[in-house]
Amino acid sequence: MAQQLAIIVLVDIGNALEENTLEGNVYLFDNMKLHGSDGQGTGDLVTAIHGAYWRDGSQATEQVLNWLPYSLGSIPPTVPRGYESDRSLQSDTEALAELDALTAKPDGGDSTADLAQIRQAVGIRLSTTRSTTGRLSGQKIIGLTGEVVADPSQGAYSYPAPVITDIYGQAVDEKIMYPAEYGSPDLVTDGWYWSATVDSSRPGTYSYSMRIQLHRLVQRGSEMLWEPVNMTCESALRVTTEPKFNGFTGAGLGLLPIEPASPGAFEPQPQGSFQSQQFGPQEPTV
Repeated sequence: MAQQLAIIVLVDIGNALEENTLEGNVYLFDNMKLHGSDGQGTGDLVTAIHGAYWRDGSQATEQVLNWLPYSLGSIPPTVPRGYESDRSLQSDTEALAELDALTAKPDGGDSTADLAQIRQAVGIRLSTTRSTTGRLSGQKIIGLTGEVVADPSQGAYSYPAPVITDIYGQAVDEKIMYPAEYGSPDLVTDGWYWSATVDSSRPGTYSYSMRIQLHRLVQRGSEMLWEPVNMTCESALRVTTEPKFNGFTGAGLGLLPIEPASPGAFEPQPQGSFQSQQFGPQEPTV
């Protein structure tokens, strides 16, 4: 069975958009650190791919890579998928309650201050565009603490998760790996993720590139929307091969060695002992 390897692509979206580059703003991790991966936690990760072969030289196993993109400094991906929608609806409910309280005041109260508070509760609903369909359209701007943001210029807000849109480069061109985008019930990645099968029979170091789409919050007239921004980052695979060996003995494949039994190990046990009751033959009693 192929071994599953995970590569985490952690992006500092705020800095990447400000500097217009992923260089120095992406952090890559995988689960092969103890097997030779280099550059963990940096943008220069080289993922170790251990191939193996049988005695006749044929390939023994293959590797499968899975890329998982995440955003640094945004709402954690562990919250429910509909969190943004729930917070948007809750803010509308709160604003309606405050509006009812305002209209119920006999003297009208301080309308200016009350309306400002209501606007704060309502927040800003993003416009729907062709490029921001799905979760990014019609939602409100959410802060890092989960509250609706009424004025993005006055504080930090949560960015949408980065999206990998393509994987290409030397490793793909030379048919070392075969990447593709797959659908799954995984709600963290919106039901889509990138995976690749790696030919682990060809040792060497091979580079590849990822095209990653971020989203910048922009204002056009009276509308606010997420504008897609495409960037790229580099990574690499290091494929090594070694003969398949026995994990217990460290030697080649074959029968496990059996040490000779100690003297008396198979002698009859006294009647009533644990060994005779559980495993040894029982003599009939009269």
